[in-house]
Amino acid sequence: MRNIILTTVAEPKKDCSGSPVFLTDETIEERKQKILTRMNKLNLDKLVIYGDVEHGSNFEYLVGFFTRFEEALLIIDKTGEINIVLGNENLGKASKSRVQITKATHVSLFSLPNQPNRTDVAFKDLLISAGLDKGQRIGLVGWKNFTSILEDNKHTYDFPYYIVKNIIDIIGDEYLLSNECSIFIGENGVRCTNNPNEIAHYEYGAALASDCILDAMNDLNLGINELELGDKLVRNGQHTSIVTIASSGPRFIKANMFPRDNTVKLGDPISLTVGYRGGLSSRCGFAVENETQLPEGQKDYLERVAIPYFNAYVAWLENIKCGLQGHEIFDLIESELPREKYGWSLCPGHLTAEEEWMSSPIYENSTEVLQSGMLLQIDIIPSVSGYTGSSAESTILLANGSLRNQIKKEYPDMYNRMIERRNYLINVLGINLSEDVMPMCSTVAYLRPFLLAHDKALKVIK
Repeated sequence: MRNIILTTVAEPKKDCSGSPVFLTDETIEERKQKILTRMNKLNLDKLVIYGDVEHGSNFEYLVGFFTRFEEALLIIDKTGEINIVLGNENLGKASKSRVQITKATHVSLFSLPNQPNRTDVAFKDLLISAGLDKGQRIGLVGWKNFTSILEDNKHTYDFPYYIVKNIIDIIGDEYLLSNECSIFIGENGVRCTNNPNEIAHYEYGAALASDCILDAMNDLNLGINELELGDKLVRNGQHTSIVTIASSGPRFIKANMFPRDNTVKLGDPISLTVGYRGGLSSRCGFAVENETQLPEGQKDYLERVAIPYFNAYVAWLENIKCGLQGHEIFDLIESELPREKYGWSLCPGHLTAEEEWMSSPIYENSTEVLQSGMLLQIDIIPSVSGYTGSSAESTILLANGSLRNQIKKEYPDMYNRMIERRNYLINVLGINLSEDVMPMCSTVAYLRPFLLAHDKALKVIK
């Protein structure tokens, strides 16, 4: 165990740039070519990508938007021609797509219940008009890359049944159909690494979430209610990537998931979480100033939960780098924070982008290689019976020397922010870092377990 203490620590600076960065036309074309290359290797005639508001990230990868209210399909031919299938309220957005669309097909079945339905052409025929045909080898892309050792993952589809059935009817053989979500996510998926433009695009959301968490922590005092804390977390009209949490005391009262008018009371467990495209920030601790105010039975919370968690978190940061296999980080966390004692059950780290959890190269026995350009959430979740949890979840970029130089050249302001964040981690919190670790926001590793003690955080003493 490292020498970790709770002490007076200067808080990090809020440093969101305040200006979202758009993906360039060159990035969109690069994305398209990566997909076409993978399609060619798999000998696919078409790729049919599904999207809706909850499962739209693979769809959005090329078109740049997700379909509010409705379902949608993006149909990519091996030649590079792209057609789009949209419902009533999104049909007009075909012309706004970032990638060039050859044809937009109107399918009112994708629309909300009781909206006008077109009656001129059946759904199957509309799919044929959008480019599907008998005998084609088609890959379906939903949002989930299935990895079960018991199921037929290539023929398990996270699509609405009526879409899959009609596609099979058209192509004439269900075994011409396969789940090809792995083109996008999972080992070597095209979305798993990012170029400098994509990193700058995502850094805005990661840093915004971080700034919001810092504001909420600074405003957390006795008597403030969850609604007021929630107001600190949702900012600038941006679309959140996860349910926003501002909770004091018991959660899920009457199954409620959202902030309510409940006020913060001395000794309450506190949970704060917000995520935007590019990263999430989360904090968990107590509304206390010191150990004496902790609830009975949890007076040793620091030694039992918070410090061991922070120790594992520091180990994660100090050891992660490009070229490791995922099991090496998994095994590291198991050695630093044994599951049998600390109860964590998910992957201790995962990839992020538009969605909060894309996929993870870090799992038991994983031989997936951690690559330059990956955006990773530090997501270690201890669950010790009888104790409140601890959390400082945040986002980092893995970047080798070549990528760091590209970022420095193309986005110097972002590069300087990342260097300042590294300096804070090293010089203020006492955490050694590989050169490959570039923090996406300023509050990485900044953990106040006692949330009423605004000036105190955990740090490593050499």
